[in-house]
Amino acid sequence: MNLKAGLWQQQTLKLAMTQELSQAIALLQYSAHELTAFLEDKALENPLLQIEQGNIKPMNPLIDRNRRKHQKAEKDWIEQIADKPFSIEDYLLSQLKITNLSTEQLRVIRYLIQHLDENGYFLEDLVEISHKLKVTEELVEECLAIIQTLEPAGIGARNLQECLLMQFYYLNPDNELAQKIISEYFIPFAEKKWKLIAKELKVSLKEIQDIFDQIQSLNPKPGAILGKEATTYIIPDAIIEQSAEGLTIRMSDETLPRISLNEQYYQKFKNQDQQVNRFLQDKLQDYQWIQKSIEQRKETLTKVIAKIVEKQVAFFQKGTNYLLPMTMKEIATELEIHESTVSRAVREKYVQTPNGTFALKSFFTSTIQTVSDEENTSSSQVKKKISNLIEKENKQKPLSDQDIVERLKTEEGMVVSRRTIAKYRDQLGIPSSAKRKRFE
Repeated sequence: MNLKAGLWQQQTLKLAMTQELSQAIALLQYSAHELTAFLEDKALENPLLQIEQGNIKPMNPLIDRNRRKHQKAEKDWIEQIADKPFSIEDYLLSQLKITNLSTEQLRVIRYLIQHLDENGYFLEDLVEISHKLKVTEELVEECLAIIQTLEPAGIGARNLQECLLMQFYYLNPDNELAQKIISEYFIPFAEKKWKLIAKELKVSLKEIQDIFDQIQSLNPKPGAILGKEATTYIIPDAIIEQSAEGLTIRMSDETLPRISLNEQYYQKFKNQDQQVNRFLQDKLQDYQWIQKSIEQRKETLTKVIAKIVEKQVAFFQKGTNYLLPMTMKEIATELEIHESTVSRAVREKYVQTPNGTFALKSFFTSTIQTVSDEENTSSSQVKKKISNLIEKENKQKPLSDQDIVERLKTEEGMVVSRRTIAKYRDQLGIPSSAKRKRFE
C-alpha cells in the first residue's frame, strides 16, 4: 500500500448552487400568489425592477373621491362590502343576559371563552383557573355551565362525550335511553359493541342503531362553525379546452404581474461615481436573472402540462373515471429533465379543464396491476371502485376488505392486496365492515 504524501491534479465536473440557480428553483415551485408576493418584495429592494399590473390602474385620490360622492350605487353593491373579521367571543357574549350577571361572573366567563380551542372545547384545568383568577372553583364551574347553555349546542364541552351528550339533550331531552348510552356506555357504543349494551339494557339492536343514526347528524366540532377563515381563491395556471382540432392549452398568466426595467432610473444614475455604477450593475443583473427565471418557469410548466395532456387524453375528453396511472419519473424521463423539477413545477399549480379545476399533482397516481397484461389501472380508479362497491353493499352484511379484493379481481380485473384495500379505505374515510354494519 502506497501511503506517500504528494500533490496531484484532477479534473472534476461539479454543479455549484449559486444564488441565481437557487432563485430559479424557488421561482419554479412558486404558486401564482407566491410569485406575485416575491416580485412585489423584489420591487421594493430593486429600483430597476418595476411591476406592471395589467388589471390595476393608478388612482388619483382627489378625483376618485369626488367622483364616488356623485356616483350611483353599483348593481352588485353587496359584493363590495369588506369582509369583517368574526369574533367567537363577541358571538357568545352577545347571547348572555349581561344584566343578570355579576361583574365577577362576566370576568370569569370572558376568560373561559378566550380559552376555548378552535373546535369549541374547554380543555383547561378549572382548579388552576380558580387560583389564577382568585375565585372559588364553584364559581368557575358555574360560569362554564352558563357557557354550555349557549349556541351552538355543545360549545364549552370538556370532551367529545360531553359534547355529544349536550347536543343530544338539546335536540331530544326526553330520550333517556340515548343519554344513558352516551354517558355510561360511550366507548363500547363507539366501538359498535352493541350486543353487550343491548343485553345489559334489555333493548333491541334496532333501538341502538336509531340512536347511532341520530348521533351521526351531530357536530363533534361545534366551535368550528363559528370560526371564519379567510376566503381563498384558486387561480388556474393553465386552461385546457376541447376544440374541433382537439385539446388546446392556454397558459393563464394574465393575472401575474409583468416586470420591466426602469430605464429612466437607470439612465439617470448610470454615469455617477463607481460605487453607484456597481450598485446599478448588481441590480440590473438581479433584474435580468429574475426575468430569465420567470421565462424558464413558464417554459417548464408549459412542457409539463402539455405532456400531462398528451398522456391523459381520455381523462380530459371522457371524465375523471378515465385517469391513467402516471408518475413524475415517467414525465421527467420523456422531457429529459430531473424528477425533482417536475415535482417543483406541479407544486401548488392548478389547471382548469372541461371536467373542473384540478391540482396538477392529482394527475400523478401509482400503477395497479390488472389481470390483463395489456393495460394497468391507477390508484384513483381503484379508490372509486372501492367507493362504489361499498356504496352498493348490503349494509346488514357489509363487504370485508378480503371480499372487496375478490370483487375487484373478478368483476374489474384489478389485482389489489387486502392491505392496500385497507389503506385506500382509510384514505377515503370509510370505516371497517364491522363499523359499517347496520341492524335493521
